[in-house]
Amino acid sequence: MFIDEARIFVKAGDGGDGCQSLYRDRVNRIGTPDGGPGGNGGNIIFEADGNIHTLLDFQFRQHFKADPGLNGSSNHKKGHYGNDRHIKVPPGTIIRDAENGLLLRDLAHAGDSVIIAKGGQGGRGNSRGREATKGAAGEEKTVKLELKLIADVGIIGYPNAGKSTLISKISKARPKIASYPFTTKEPVLGMVRLYDDLNILVADIPGLMEGAHEGRGLGHKFLRHVERTKTLIHLIDIAATDCRDPYSDYVKLNKELKEYSKELARKPQIVVLNKIDCPQSEENLRAFKKKMKTRKFLKISALTGEGIRELLIALGKNVK
Repeated sequence: MFIDEARIFVKAGDGGDGCQSLYRDRVNRIGTPDGGPGGNGGNIIFEADGNIHTLLDFQFRQHFKADPGLNGSSNHKKGHYGNDRHIKVPPGTIIRDAENGLLLRDLAHAGDSVIIAKGGQGGRGNSRGREATKGAAGEEKTVKLELKLIADVGIIGYPNAGKSTLISKISKARPKIASYPFTTKEPVLGMVRLYDDLNILVADIPGLMEGAHEGRGLGHKFLRHVERTKTLIHLIDIAATDCRDPYSDYVKLNKELKEYSKELARKPQIVVLNKIDCPQSEENLRAFKKKMKTRKFLKISALTGEGIRELLIALGKNVK
């Protein structure tokens, strides 16, 4: 199951209390202050781990706490610091404050880390002739996690354009494939081998629709996954199996990209006309050529494999 959003509560460790103590012996009847300070509480640290790909774990566990610092003790002994709590998330995870939506950190790459909640400071002991104090409380937050996939290529298109068939043809990914729209309900990742020394990660994005930039049909949820890609495959059903106009689909989807993000609209695109094996594709192809005057396109059949080699060559040039 691919989960790309989660809401969790985190609490850093409280600081340990300072010790109120007096050292006495046969000579020193009054006593000398010797209480040690408390240890600091542990921090909550988020880390991006390349071996994790979804936020699924956070669906079952939503509360995380770091260890508190230990109390100080006599003979000037300081309490041990509490252990930090390390929370591992997939690269590409955005951390927001759930209360106000404020962006706390974008962990875009594996190895990135950030302290989200700081542990409380340990209390002061009385060893310096001052009153001992309690340890400070650790910070606590409710945070929202949002995952943006880190992929080299994103496959976009209207429902039933053949995106799942394409990614299953060029990679070992095996998404559900059917002849009805919205078969794919969550992004699918596939590793594509272009050359002996070049592998690229391709993301099959669920079908978009008009109004996607406003969130219609979970548009926001899906569009954010292609924001980090290097290039886009704009897949178009040239056979018009859903009685749609291929060129109109091309124009409308590019408009959705622009409305969502101008930066996303400027990404390199490989326009790919799919289902050329269907008899009705010939007439639609002629009409598409007449209208498409400013951009080159490729013709493929994801079902039969026709044109796939040329597509992989084009991908290799775009992602280098």
